[in-house]
Amino acid sequence: MAYLLVIGTRKGLFTARSEDRRGWEVSGPHRLDEANDAGMSPVYTVGINPHTKRLLAGTESWHFGPSVWHSDDLGATWTEPGAPPIAFPEDTGASLTRAWQFAFGADPETVYAGVEPHALFRSDDGGTSFELVRALWEHPHRTDWSPGAGGAAIHTVLPGTLGSGRRSPEAITVAMSTGGVYQTEDDGASWAPANRGIAAGFLPDEEPEYGQCVHKVAAASDGSFYAQNHHGVYRSADPAADGWSRIEEGLPTDFGFAVVAHPHRPESALNFPVVSQEVHFPPGYRLSAYRTDDGGGSWRAVNEGLPADPYFGIVLRDAACTDGADVPGFYFGTRSGDVYAATDDGGRWEPVAAHLPDVLCVRAAEV
Repeated sequence: MAYLLVIGTRKGLFTARSEDRRGWEVSGPHRLDEANDAGMSPVYTVGINPHTKRLLAGTESWHFGPSVWHSDDLGATWTEPGAPPIAFPEDTGASLTRAWQFAFGADPETVYAGVEPHALFRSDDGGTSFELVRALWEHPHRTDWSPGAGGAAIHTVLPGTLGSGRRSPEAITVAMSTGGVYQTEDDGASWAPANRGIAAGFLPDEEPEYGQCVHKVAAASDGSFYAQNHHGVYRSADPAADGWSRIEEGLPTDFGFAVVAHPHRPESALNFPVVSQEVHFPPGYRLSAYRTDDGGGSWRAVNEGLPADPYFGIVLRDAACTDGADVPGFYFGTRSGDVYAATDDGGRWEPVAAHLPDVLCVRAAEV
């Protein structure tokens, strides 16, 4: 079995391949378009379609603006559609800043894109073209959603689940900065906030209906959720019915950006703490990952193989993932340009790449 890791950075797209997830062959930066600067532009989101293995890359050219490229040969060649893949209808008065997230539905051709400004788009042709999900764009709360420090972005899209007891092809959960968590159970026709229990300490009402600065949400294998908030780490079996419960006790800090759920064990997840909103360093100035195996009841550092030297950069919200294999691999990249991989049966982080540009996003799959 071979494994592919797709890495989006501040200056281009890289890929890495491995047979054993310990030794990796890294290539890049990939020139998506030899005729312009697309190969060296920021890549804020990448996706690997689990059904077709089509790769998607959300780029932002300094000259040509944002776009979505796709590859049907695992990154060897790339195609940009003739028309802009994601474009706001004229009547919205909005324009695309960038894509922040790709997610895939049960149908092989269904792709969702979370973008900035706050919006969700849907594709029914594998990501070649997208249409605005109007009901979320026209939600009465939208005018109150504000940009977080990382932009006015829908950065998490989780099709298929509203919670451990409510899963269906018509269910979608999204999270945004700054607005919180919203859910639909009718394929995007209507949306409701699902933020009860998540704090917003920067607002007069610290537990509002919406307006939280959720940094990332991950769906566990049973459909429940883990969330890393602006401050606070949370878990919920069903946000709409049960709300969210804090689970950060045992972590060195409650601030961070990324969280990754185990693909097979709902009680297990990884977290990557950051000192604070003002100090974007790892705690103790040492790169660390923390793991829970009891649903957030306790956490332990899983640092074997990571550098012991002080300050190796933080992990951004989309720069950590799992490949979902039977024996899963876990991956993360840092703002220092280092990428690491570990497997559930190995327990040790192995270096994939070093000294890349800032890592913005990673995705992995068996291929």
